Amino acid sequence: MIYLEIIVALILAAAFFKFYSHKKNTDYQTELLAHHIDKSEEMKRTLAMGLYMRFRKESEEEINLLSSSYLKQDPIMFESFVAEIIERAKGGSTWVSPPVGDFGVDFEHTTEDGLYLGQVKCYRGDLPFEAIALIHSNMVKRGAVGGYVITTGAFTPGAREYALGLDVELIEGVQLVELWLKGLENAEQEIKGIIPSYV
Repeated sequence: MIYLEIIVALILAAAFFKFYSHKKNTDYQTELLAHHIDKSEEMKRTLAMGLYMRFRKESEEEINLLSSSYLKQDPIMFESFVAEIIERAKGGSTWVSPPVGDFGVDFEHTTEDGLYLGQVKCYRGDLPFEAIALIHSNMVKRGAVGGYVITTGAFTPGAREYALGLDVELIEGVQLVELWLKGLENAEQEIKGIIPSYV
């Protein structure tokens, strides 16, 4: 009987040791993953802020003070930049409206589902609801199936509430960066499909 108790005790000790070692390894991997996710989120937030700095409107004097290593573009180019991101990430084709007389529609996105209208804002704060109301009004007027309001910043709680049920997708700066990265991955896959691989 004592031998049986010793064998059971040894089996339980071995099982506990295996469980403890597996748990410790899993906890370590979870910690690494969480750290990586935090860093990834930090990187996306930094890129979103960089997009704001790249496209924001500045005086000639401010532009002259910037480092030559910085990439600085006219705020109007932000519309083309975003339209290209949407096209690469979501498919279809985009057309950028002229900067004057666009009635708040910065670009059109045509997909198999229909027409989407977009408005972009190089904005450092939280965007209020007015841009959503304007794009939705244009959607109704033009019979579009959906719309986008895209900002380098974020949206106010009131703007989020206003957009509910309007078929207007709100895209914040971090989400814009995610779409940008997705579009780059899609382009890379296309290139790999065109260029034969030499192994």
